[in-house]
Amino acid sequence: MKKLAKNLFYVNLILIMAKTVIEVKKNPNENNASVLRRFSRRIQESGIIRKVKGARYNVRKESKLKIKKSALKRMARRKEIEKLKKLGKMVTK
Repeated sequence: MKKLAKNLFYVNLILIMAKTVIEVKKNPNENNASVLRRFSRRIQESGIIRKVKGARYNVRKESKLKIKKSALKRMARRKEIEKLKKLGKMVTK
């Protein structure tokens, strides 16, 4: 029963994240394992798990300002290295 509760908690978490409602009612002569199996099958068929797993590592796009700042830093660093090379303070490989 503990495993069933843990699985249902995980499924509820997925359902909340996917904003989809899937309901399975237990028949009078049905055991818990078959109810869980039916529920799992419905979840698989709906594609909720695929959606959640796909969105798990969603990375936001960097802002234009951040991209520009990093480009300016790279340019300044290159300029400084060229200056040091001309002065002979940095050895080229």
